[in-house]
Amino acid sequence: MEPGILDDRAVLAISGPQAREFLQGLVTNDVIGGLAPGSGLYTALLSPQGKILFDFLVTEGDGALLLDVARGAAEALLRKLKMYRLRAKVDVELREPLGVYLNLAGHPDNRPTPYADRAITFIDPRLAALGRRSIGAMAEMPANLAGPRAYHEHRIALGVPEGTDFGFEKTFALDAGLDELNGVSFTKGCYIGQELTSRMKHRATSRKRILTVAADAALPAPGASVTRGDTDIGELVSVYGSHGFALVRLDRLEETSGDVRIGEIQVALTKPAWLA
Repeated sequence: MEPGILDDRAVLAISGPQAREFLQGLVTNDVIGGLAPGSGLYTALLSPQGKILFDFLVTEGDGALLLDVARGAAEALLRKLKMYRLRAKVDVELREPLGVYLNLAGHPDNRPTPYADRAITFIDPRLAALGRRSIGAMAEMPANLAGPRAYHEHRIALGVPEGTDFGFEKTFALDAGLDELNGVSFTKGCYIGQELTSRMKHRATSRKRILTVAADAALPAPGASVTRGDTDIGELVSVYGSHGFALVRLDRLEETSGDVRIGEIQVALTKPAWLA
């Protein structure tokens, strides 16, 4: 992928002496043991019932933990984190001067330090094929970069859901593939929604997964039923023209035969290569 700015993302910062401990007790991944210098971490904040409220990437720099989150969810996540802050010695804020970039290349004004080194840069922890993410001051980054369209086309082709693909408090973490995308630690201890997530893992009760959908025509609105023969096998959860994601019961998909349809539209379902 070419360099670009993901201007549909925003950056929240959690600073203070208890920043790691604060986030550790809230999210699905191991912020204390799993976030190494120069790396990124994928994680989610769940409801007490184990469903995804927000997913985001975390890295460290600029004196804080930096959360790379969908811009449309940033204010709601900020309010939620402030609600949980209580007496923790942390500050939580939106850092408007920071932007999220993809595969930065080149040198500013022919200086020896490349753009990627002027930012906090890490390989996407979900899947290396998603590229290098950078968080940096927008004033110091190159101008006229492409927007996020090519990134999302690439992400969809890889079958990696995120953000609005999950909905808000609609999808269990394991149904969404967060385990396979390196977003869940089963050894870190307690967090919100941990009990149900661990139970689903150890009892192997998660039968649903988010699969990619492709059609020769524009897909209907999210919420439409996905059927195979006379059997309802899932639900369309997000749409990008003639492509999208569907939450599908894998057992029903395997037990049925015939065309897969959403309404009158015949579609192809694809299980991504990273999904075991």
